[in-house]
Amino acid sequence: MNFEMYQDVILLVDLPAHGLCAGDVGTLVERHVVPGKEVGYSVEFFDMTGRTVAVVSLPGSQLRAPTMADRPTTRTFAGADV
Repeated sequence: MNFEMYQDVILLVDLPAHGLCAGDVGTLVERHVVPGKEVGYSVEFFDMTGRTVAVVSLPGSQLRAPTMADRPTTRTFAGADV
C-alpha cells in the first residue's frame, strides 16, 4: 500500500527493541523506493507529550492506514521516565 507523506499510520507488528507494539500510531516522515523491493517508510513515533520515542524504517506491509473503527488508547512503557 502506498501512503502519503506525514500521514498517520498504525504499526502491525511488535518492535520490542524500539519499545513499540502493534497498534502504536506513528507519522510517516520519509518514503524509501528501491527498484525491485517493497516500498519502505521512515515512521516517527511519539509519546503523549509529543516527544519522539523512535524513528524506524519499515516496509509498507508492516503498516496500515487508520480507519473510523480505530480508537486511541494508552499504555505505559516500562522503561519510560515518568
